[in-house]
Amino acid sequence: MYTAIKGIYENGVLTMTETPPQVKKSEVVILFMNDSEAPKKGVKLGSLEDKYSIPDNFNEPLDDLKEYM
Repeated sequence: MYTAIKGIYENGVLTMTETPPQVKKSEVVILFMNDSEAPKKGVKLGSLEDKYSIPDNFNEPLDDLKEYM
C-alpha cells in the first residue's frame, strides 16, 4: 500500500509538512513538482454545478430490494 504525504524541499533540506505513518523502515519515493504543477489548495465552490445531477427518485426504494423491506 502506498501512502503520500506532503513536504517541502529547499536548499538540500526536506521538511515534511504532514506526519508520516508509524513504520520502522520503509522504501520511499520522492517526487519533485514544479510550482506551476502543484495542486491548488481547496475546492472552487460551484465548480461541479450543472455537471452532475441527482435524480428525483434518488431516495426511493429499489425494486430489486422489495423482498427485503
